[in-house]
Amino acid sequence: MARFLKNREQVKGRSPGSLIFVGTQKVDKVNIRLIDYDDHHLIDQELLDINDAAPYKTTEAVTWININGLHDEQSIGDAGRVFDLHPLVTEDILNTGQRPKIDDYDSYIFIVLKMIRFDRQTQMIVNEQLSIVLADTFVLTFQEQPGDVFEPVRERIRRHKSRIRVSGTDYLAFTLMDTVVENYISVIEHLGEKIEDLEEDILSGHDTAVMEKIHLFKREINYLRKSIRPAKEAVFQMAKLESSLIHDKTLPFLKDLEDLITHATEAIDTYRDLLTDQLNIYNSVVANKMNDIMKVLTIFAAIFIPLTFIAGIYGTNFEYLPELRYKYSYFIFWGVLIAIAGASLYYFKKKRWF
Repeated sequence: MARFLKNREQVKGRSPGSLIFVGTQKVDKVNIRLIDYDDHHLIDQELLDINDAAPYKTTEAVTWININGLHDEQSIGDAGRVFDLHPLVTEDILNTGQRPKIDDYDSYIFIVLKMIRFDRQTQMIVNEQLSIVLADTFVLTFQEQPGDVFEPVRERIRRHKSRIRVSGTDYLAFTLMDTVVENYISVIEHLGEKIEDLEEDILSGHDTAVMEKIHLFKREINYLRKSIRPAKEAVFQMAKLESSLIHDKTLPFLKDLEDLITHATEAIDTYRDLLTDQLNIYNSVVANKMNDIMKVLTIFAAIFIPLTFIAGIYGTNFEYLPELRYKYSYFIFWGVLIAIAGASLYYFKKKRWF
């Protein structure tokens, strides 16, 4: 399956809002985790069925329900029914190739982002779709598999006197988005270190795999760009939403998130340009090496042309040659050749041709 686009063959011709999973199954079983909290209490538990979360829809506390595993269309459909989600929202949740975006449905806000990580074994970027539903009393998150970057957020929730415990669902959604974007920065920095290290290999000219590495990193940077640039649009759009779900005290944090994701996109553009420059430098180094080789070959050719000319005349089968029977003619011949070769080298050196 292509990395940049998901195979949508199975959804062709289906009506909008159809529950069809688009992507690769990454877990065997759907996992549902509920965290319900306010300043005074905290509930953190696993749920066997999404219907068990229905009583938490109307509580005054903040409820965060995280669902790992999108392959089970029935479970996602049940979540949509329990929390009154639009069919187009559940369709987008199941489509793991969805572009990062934000949609305002009045009673809730739907956000799609990409969580990314760097696979050290394959040296490739791996992404996972994250869908967030922000409502007045609850936040739903849908992931393809466990092992997210949200454990620090859970730790903050467990601390009794943390800001997140006294804030609403909008601050929780901001915190989740902020964690995802901070992870963008970490991955970009890790990839950037590898890109910057290429410069030494390029200039030394000893690593024959440099070209392959440059093209690999260019592909990964473009893959990052595909995920992060639309996320920037979503973050900026969220900060401008005139929604009662986003309180005024959360807006400064969203402005700070704008700065963070702008930093991420600028870093991607910087490394993208750097890779282009490195490719040009590599081609210049290769061209200069070839020029040096051709220069040496040309110098040798220039030296041997007159020597060949003299040797050709000396070796002609004329019957009468003045020096033919002279006993020192052989040594004179070599002396002439060496003198011409030395004079040629001296002339080339004086002209700084090598």
